[in-house]
Amino acid sequence: MRWGFLPHWYKTETDGPLLINARAETIAEKPAFRDASRNRRCLIVATGFYEWTKDEAGKRLPWYIYRRDQTPIAFAGIWQDWGPDETRKRTCAIVTTPANRTMGRIHHRMPLILEADHWSLWLGERGKGAARLLEPGAEEILEYHRVDPAVNSNRASGPDLIEPLDL
Repeated sequence: MRWGFLPHWYKTETDGPLLINARAETIAEKPAFRDASRNRRCLIVATGFYEWTKDEAGKRLPWYIYRRDQTPIAFAGIWQDWGPDETRKRTCAIVTTPANRTMGRIHHRMPLILEADHWSLWLGERGKGAARLLEPGAEEILEYHRVDPAVNSNRASGPDLIEPLDL
């Protein structure tokens, strides 16, 4: 899937903002996400994700967030096919919630993290009821640490980008 949800009414990929997050609180009402939240839910799997804070001088400080048990994270996602048939793209966004206490130390929002026993409900395999999953995850599952500011560049890559920064 292409990262960044494109609503069906975009004529080009740059007709509006790239929608990478869908707020759980409004996903069912927002025209861009309403149908996908009911009919096109997915899981987006990752080993972790980044978030940023700022120091007193306004410098961006990156953090790497991951599961305490080191297993992959399954984020709640939604998807949308966009474009003419011959160039159709499948696009996606992550559902976000207000931060739990752990994440709230570095950001006011967080991805909606789904545990394995909720995957089939989110995907619609167990019928209706996915809306009751739209709450922040358990406090004890996440950890985080500062990482090198090199992650601020889209040219950076490699496993060292998630290594703890010596402070």
